[in-house]
Amino acid sequence: MLKGIKCAFLQGLKAAGIFHLVRESEWRRQRLLILCYHSFSLEDEHQWRPAAYMRPEVFEQRLLMLREGRYNVLPLAEGLQRLYANELPPRSVAITFDDGTYDLYKEAYPRLKKFNFPATVYQTTYYTAFPRPVFNLVCSYMLWKRGERQSIDGSVLGFAQPLDVTTDASREKIVDELVNRAAKEDLTGAQKDQLAAQFAALLGIDYKELVARRILQLMRPAEIAELAQNGVDFQLHTHRHRTPRDQTLFRKEIYDNRESLRKYTGSSAAHFCYPSGVYCAEFLPWLSQEEVISATTCDAGLATRRNHPLLLPRVVDTSAQTAIEFESWLTGVGDFLLSARGGPKRKGSIVVDEKGARSAAARLADLKPVERIPH
Repeated sequence: MLKGIKCAFLQGLKAAGIFHLVRESEWRRQRLLILCYHSFSLEDEHQWRPAAYMRPEVFEQRLLMLREGRYNVLPLAEGLQRLYANELPPRSVAITFDDGTYDLYKEAYPRLKKFNFPATVYQTTYYTAFPRPVFNLVCSYMLWKRGERQSIDGSVLGFAQPLDVTTDASREKIVDELVNRAAKEDLTGAQKDQLAAQFAALLGIDYKELVARRILQLMRPAEIAELAQNGVDFQLHTHRHRTPRDQTLFRKEIYDNRESLRKYTGSSAAHFCYPSGVYCAEFLPWLSQEEVISATTCDAGLATRRNHPLLLPRVVDTSAQTAIEFESWLTGVGDFLLSARGGPKRKGSIVVDEKGARSAAARLADLKPVERIPH
C-alpha cells in the first residue's frame, strides 16, 4: 500500500513538471548518478532473490529510458573525473555491475552493446579461475528449488537434526550452517563444491546438470577478456568477495584481485567497490596505499564533489523498483526526497580525513578522461 502511495505521488510530481525541472537543473548537472546492478535471470533467479536478480527485459527497459531521456551515460572513470573537475554534462549517469556473473555476459552485455552504453564491472576473481557455482548461493538456490517440505533427513551430511525447509528463514539457517562448517574446516573451493554436490544429491537435484547451465557462476577469463577488448571497463571488487578487518589480508585481496584482472584485461584497475556495500574507516587508508582512487558503496544517492572519492553513493536498481521510481532517481527527484526524509541512509557513520578527501578529489579532477572505446 505504501509503495502504491509513493508511486502515485511520484506520478503526480512528473505530471506537474517537477521531474523535467529537476532533470534539467544546474543542481542535477553537478551530480553523477552511479547505477548499480548485480545479476540477471537466466531462468527463475529473480523469483528466488528479486533484490539481486533482474529479468533481462526489465534491464532493457531501463536502458531505453536512459536513451529516451537523453541521459549522458559516461564511463565511470570519465564521469568521476568530470564530476570533481565540475565539468559534467547535463543528466550524467554511469552504469556499474557488481561481481561479474556469467548472466551479465549472456544477458546484460548484448543489451548494453545494442544501446552503445559504456559500463564498469566490479569483478571479483576467485570464482573466475574456479568455474563452479558460488558455494553459498548455490546451496541457497537449491533449497529454494526443492520447495517447501516438512523436513529432510540430513544425517548423511552430519546434521544432528532433521532439516526444516518450510520457510525462507529456516532454509537460510541451513545454508549458514553449511557455510560455517566450510569455514571451520577450512575447505578449499573444490571441497566446498563437493559438499554442494552432496547437498544436491540429498535434495534430489542433478548437480551436474545445474552446473552445466552456468547459473550462479562468474564470467570466465576468456569472457572477461572478450568484454574488455570490446570496451567494458573492469575494476576491483576483491579476489574472494570479502573485506577482512586486517590490513595485510585486506590489501592482499586488492592485490590478488588486481593481478588477476591484469592477466585477463591487460590493464591495471584503480577503482573499487565494497563487497556487499560493507565499509569502515580503516579501509580508506588501506585503499589509498593500494593506489585505489575511487570506491563506491551501496548507500543511496547521487554523487557530488562533496563526497569522499572512497565513499561514493550509488543507486542499486532491482526488480522491485518500478519504472517511475527508477525515473525519479534518473532525474534527481529521488535524491531530493531521500534528503527530505533525513538524508542518505548510511550503513555506518565514519569520520573521514577532510584534508585527505580534498586531496583525493583533486587527484581525480586532474586525471585526463579515459578515451572511450566504441562497442
